[in-house]
Amino acid sequence: MVTTVKKKKSGAINSYRSALTFLFSNTNYETAKRLRYNEDTFSLDRMERLLDELGNPHKKLASVHIAGTKGKGSTCAMLAQMLESNGYKVGLYTSPHVMDLRERIQIDGEMIPESSLTRLVKKIAPVIKRMSDDPPTFFEILTAMAFVYFVAEKVDLAVVETGLGGRLDSTNVLNPEAIGITSISIDHHRQLGDTLAKIAKEKAGIFKAGVPAVSVLQDGETMGVLRRAASKSKTPLRFTGKDIDFSCRFESSRSLGPHNRICLTTPSSRFEHLPVPLLGEHQAVNCGLALSLLDCLKSRGYEINDAQAIEGLSHTKLPGRMELISRDPRVLVDGAHNAASIRAMIQATGQHIPYDSMVVIMGCCSDKDVHGMLEQLQYGADKVIFTRVNSPRSVYPEDLAEIYTEICGKMCQTAANLDEALRIARPAVGHEDLICITGSFYLVGEAKTYFEKAAREVAV
Repeated sequence: MVTTVKKKKSGAINSYRSALTFLFSNTNYETAKRLRYNEDTFSLDRMERLLDELGNPHKKLASVHIAGTKGKGSTCAMLAQMLESNGYKVGLYTSPHVMDLRERIQIDGEMIPESSLTRLVKKIAPVIKRMSDDPPTFFEILTAMAFVYFVAEKVDLAVVETGLGGRLDSTNVLNPEAIGITSISIDHHRQLGDTLAKIAKEKAGIFKAGVPAVSVLQDGETMGVLRRAASKSKTPLRFTGKDIDFSCRFESSRSLGPHNRICLTTPSSRFEHLPVPLLGEHQAVNCGLALSLLDCLKSRGYEINDAQAIEGLSHTKLPGRMELISRDPRVLVDGAHNAASIRAMIQATGQHIPYDSMVVIMGCCSDKDVHGMLEQLQYGADKVIFTRVNSPRSVYPEDLAEIYTEICGKMCQTAANLDEALRIARPAVGHEDLICITGSFYLVGEAKTYFEKAAREVAV
């Protein structure tokens, strides 16, 4: 998933490759083995200093800010599509990327061009050098670049996903038009806390006085934390399914096949029996949140045509989430990287993709809830092959196998890399079986690259 480049800080930035070299030479907490989560490591003062040097683009940007544990990328993608279909020029900032760094910065569905990214890096490099006493991180630099790009391209709205947490996240310098909180579950527990209450408190750090916020239904304690945080920050907060009339159901039709439909009603919006474009009940919940955020924007004066929004929603696609990347053998990839996401992936696969037997190839990083993920995995996998992901934080396959066997007593296999894992998996599946690759976006990106290369070789 991460572009591999030689890391060095010196040298002229005169090409896309040299721009990537410079970017990845800066501190990157996404690949750090150990990470302290505090005001020193994640400094909004440092981020504001960086942005001040760049003309404070965040103060010129209308935005929607979305935090949560799972579903942020999906919610952002659906909301962006609905806004685009209403004629707005929409910036989209998300993370991580699956195959290309430029996926993180998009306008109207188009990745930032290599030339534009190169120019931005060239512009920001002298600023970073002037901040050598307290240099910004890779994610802070990328966030600042996105804001500068969106302002320069005159987007009407930017849909912005937080990185880690919320309170200390570099995106939390925004003063948005609306705020969304997706489902909260255990993830990054070493940094954000080992309870839902602690994690929810960090996510609620993006609340702003007077800015409407919407969340999906949460665990009871989590809802309490969010409500108290909203009250303290004077943030009007509503929950879909409680304060906003929302329901979903699973059905199958000849035209759409197995899918979810939702209904959502507010005083200014009415969406009835709307098909969800992404697979899984969890995506129905995310879709409800996206529609609620659209409704918030209506209340802020944005003109939204519901029919155009529905048309835009139907075109939403999201790489690396319940994506079938090969048909012979059938290979599904999903970037599920915590217990709740693994559970949702298994449920969605069972509902939407018929198969006789499922072989799971899994790798994950050490900062995840490894035990929770493996506990959920046992309920859907007929055969498991553990492998490494392309990250210094990767858990050793042998360690995953030992934990998995302790949890469920089932046999499993290990592979040194994805190529070896696929060589083990292929003889074990027939035409009606499924290989599922999951546990990390790093692994998903590697799988997509592997099968795209294989497809090109066959075409030649």
